[in-house]
Amino acid sequence: MALQQNSDHIQTTHIGSLPRPHALLDILKAKYSGQPYDEGKLAAVLSQSVADCVRRQVACGIEIVTDGEFSKPGFFTYIRERFDGFEARPNQKLVLFAQEVAAFPEYYAQYFKEAMMGGAILPLIPVVCTGPVKYKGEAKLQADIANLRAAAKAAGVPDDHVFLPATAPSGVGINEYYKSEEEYFHALAAELNKEYRGIAAAGLLVQVDDPFLPDIFFEPGLDDAQKKRRAEIYVEATNRALDGIPAERVRFHTCYGINEGPRLYEAALSDIIAYVLKINAGSYSFEAANPRHEHEYHLFERVKVPDGKVLCPGVITHASNIVEHPELIAERIVRFARLVGRENVMAGADCGFSSQALYRTEVHHSVVWEKFKAMRQGADLATRMLWP
Repeated sequence: MALQQNSDHIQTTHIGSLPRPHALLDILKAKYSGQPYDEGKLAAVLSQSVADCVRRQVACGIEIVTDGEFSKPGFFTYIRERFDGFEARPNQKLVLFAQEVAAFPEYYAQYFKEAMMGGAILPLIPVVCTGPVKYKGEAKLQADIANLRAAAKAAGVPDDHVFLPATAPSGVGINEYYKSEEEYFHALAAELNKEYRGIAAAGLLVQVDDPFLPDIFFEPGLDDAQKKRRAEIYVEATNRALDGIPAERVRFHTCYGINEGPRLYEAALSDIIAYVLKINAGSYSFEAANPRHEHEYHLFERVKVPDGKVLCPGVITHASNIVEHPELIAERIVRFARLVGRENVMAGADCGFSSQALYRTEVHHSVVWEKFKAMRQGADLATRMLWP
């Protein structure tokens, strides 16, 4: 039995990012906007917030927990704080969901204003690689590990049921320094390996977040051969970044980002599954609960999942405030279990529930916890069906 497989019941987890408490957001906002703040108070509030978050996950029935990504105010800030070689470009336009926005400009103008960017504590500023990439995040990583392990211990969760997310090489900025994309991604991989190894050395599971892999298949200007080659580069770089870490200690997550839009312009799971399964991970997480992708479980009628590997399909979605019924969640779990084996399916979410540190998340914070409770109830129903 591999580490992440089920032995006698369906395990539950989620993807990582959760709504931050406003007391934490207030201090983070002061820090990153250059206002006076107390570093000691920030550390104390962060530690307590993580402890409360983990305890609440456990109370809702989540078995494999994390810190809510509470220390990370935003994706691009995370990169600048943990890697040398990048500079912020506040005047560089950030393009999100390009074909979607082109098709539904009025909807997305309102959506970005009210949701993803409306309540952010700092603006989304792209980062560009302008020098050699070098990891410098050791202190921040060790602080995250210490907060999370202490919270897990207090909640009675063993280290091998605790995960810490980290970005995939594909998500780290825009290259203006290295001669080729291959050279850039492999340089990133060598430095990211230090963060991944640090997480694994602490006894925690490493979660590699890669919402960028599916984007390749809707990237303007790439022909089929270029798309395939770009996807291979991503896989090669991720596996290089995972050197020295046993696959069973790794979770790989891919998705389409936090987007409540029409979602017409997204890759099918069939476009990316061959690349996903090449990643040296013990489990694979992907969107399977929202109406654009729920039908894709049929793919596993013909795709063979390698022995000992676990699928973690989303059985609750971040794209709706509707709380899924436990019986529907159980049906979703059982569909996969009948195709790949009951020991090889973990219940999870489609994506995180806070795209960055936001005062106003797309799914209301009170609803997130109800979704987790429903997932636990659904997993219990599925367990009774699968282990009669």
